[in-house]
Amino acid sequence: MLYKRNPQLNKNGELIHLLSTEGLPRDILTHILNTADNFVSVNDREVKKVPLLRGKSVFNLFFENSTRTRTTFEIAAKRLSADVFNLDIARSSTAKGETLLDTIDNLSAMAADIFVVRHSESGAPYLIAQHVAPHVHVVNAGDGRHAHPTQGLLDMYTIRHYKKDFSNLTVAIVGDVLHSRVARSDIHALTTLGCAEVRVVGPRTLVPADLSHMGVRVFYTLEEGIQGCDVVITLRLQNERMSGALLPSSQEYFKSFGLTPEKLRLAKPDAIVMHPGPINRGVEIDSAVVDGPQAVILPQVTFGIAVRMAVMSIVAGNEA
Repeated sequence: MLYKRNPQLNKNGELIHLLSTEGLPRDILTHILNTADNFVSVNDREVKKVPLLRGKSVFNLFFENSTRTRTTFEIAAKRLSADVFNLDIARSSTAKGETLLDTIDNLSAMAADIFVVRHSESGAPYLIAQHVAPHVHVVNAGDGRHAHPTQGLLDMYTIRHYKKDFSNLTVAIVGDVLHSRVARSDIHALTTLGCAEVRVVGPRTLVPADLSHMGVRVFYTLEEGIQGCDVVITLRLQNERMSGALLPSSQEYFKSFGLTPEKLRLAKPDAIVMHPGPINRGVEIDSAVVDGPQAVILPQVTFGIAVRMAVMSIVAGNEA
């Protein structure tokens, strides 16, 4: 049975937790994207609320710093009419020695319905999902190097919005793939949704050696990697996750792999440029590209609210 292999699904194959894009069937990914369509227009309303999570409690547990992701989750939950609680991790009981699961138990006793979890340790949201009561749902907001499924889904939504169909697309993911949970989530989602070709582009020190099994093509020069692409996803250099000198310098990185208007011309004329943020101008991407007509980086943020609304409304509507 599908649900026995995938802890994100119940016995009916319905989504009850969002932990990773890996292993999710295409119909569930498409259902999330289609549901997000319904929420995009909420942003244009005078009253930006729908009652789908009225009476539900959403706890944001961010054990790693985040501004964009935490804020968009908070906005999404409030637009669904949920009660939202942001745990102050620096002053929380976990900072005083309490275990993660004891913290979850205490918050569950406060009638939590959804936990949105970002954690530096890969697998932490899985551990929580296995521990909570059947009526409680867990959404992974990023765990270690492993996964960032809502970022992957909002990237898919953005691509579909501009390109309509995945089947003829060539998508290049450029940069620090080694440390990127976004890259992994994007790759799993793109291949499941039937993307024609997924490319990974970066220096050898920042590209994992075991990517062939994920169905991607690997390039070690930017010029080759983005040639003829429909979508270019640039990634942030995650210096905080690097141990040792994996790059000579950020200036050298930009010289070889920074996306400039000149290099972008190697992609298709109507190619879109994406970035999960935060952007390091002049390191991964030139300001002229960030502010140029092919960049869809700010729409990604806007779509992220709708996608996170979709995910929370779907999991909250399904029982384990």
